[in-house]
Amino acid sequence: MIAVLFAELVVVVGVRRACALLGVSRAGHYRALRPPVYGPHRPRCRPVNALSDDETAEVLEVLRSPDHCELAPAQVWARLLDGGVYLCSIAKMYRILRAVGETGERRRQRVHPAKKKPELLATQPNQVWSWDITKLRSATRGKYYELYVIIDIYSRYVVGWTVDERETGELAREFIADTYRRHKIRRGELTLHADRGTSMTSQPVAQLLVNLGVDRSHSRPHVSNDNPFSEAMFKTLKYCPAFPTNFGSVQDARAFCEIFFEYYNNQHYHSAIALHTPATVHYGRAREVQKARAAVLDAAWSENPERFSSKPKPLKMPTQAWINDPSREAKIKSN
Repeated sequence: MIAVLFAELVVVVGVRRACALLGVSRAGHYRALRPPVYGPHRPRCRPVNALSDDETAEVLEVLRSPDHCELAPAQVWARLLDGGVYLCSIAKMYRILRAVGETGERRRQRVHPAKKKPELLATQPNQVWSWDITKLRSATRGKYYELYVIIDIYSRYVVGWTVDERETGELAREFIADTYRRHKIRRGELTLHADRGTSMTSQPVAQLLVNLGVDRSHSRPHVSNDNPFSEAMFKTLKYCPAFPTNFGSVQDARAFCEIFFEYYNNQHYHSAIALHTPATVHYGRAREVQKARAAVLDAAWSENPERFSSKPKPLKMPTQAWINDPSREAKIKSN
């Protein structure tokens, strides 16, 4: 349509005025009138200063040699120059290596096998514990107190905790052994999961777990969500409104943690366990509480059924807790 209108305007007012009225480029108009002329493709001439194929092969052979394969091209260039040999510039060496895909590491590199993803299942308390250490800021700049915590992944019950002024494998060993004895864990029934911190992988802790018959499990390197239960509990701790900016002493830190973990275990209604307290689930009282809640809801339904679209029921209690549930991972991949 525009082309037809443009042709009519050109006859009346001329090309310049027609282009101005329709916003068309005059250069484009004249270019469209000339058909493109494509000549035969002429290959680019080889530069007179280019290396020959034999010279390029020689440079590549030198760079790949045992004496030079571990050196950067700049190092090879300088070494050759000191030996009275000049093959080409440093930039040319890089271009030659780039052409064969060898600008990266040219040495054989040792490849470590991938760490196995931990997949742990708990269907009742005291099957899988997760432990970790977090820092609590002191009143002195740069000084922190170390909070050691073990949590049961099924019940979310904090089975043990302690605060110390330092983090060592020996302190971790004593803490784990004391928690193990207090809860009367039998040999071979518990798996203890942790990340790869120095205390978690220390020899004292490893030897203790062997002696106690406790299976060890570790997160993969640099994978924070392999230890989700401890991380979530630490977030609950540090986002607590009463959590102080810093602690005046290690005794202050212990006093606060004693109050917090008493509340967390016995009064905190945890969303992941159907809004029960961790102590209720850990000590097997959840079924009784579920029945009592169901009775209250039934009474409310009987008294005012019109308030409900359907008969109310207590939240469903989970039957298992996973670290890296394989069925969930497969579902995510399929989607």
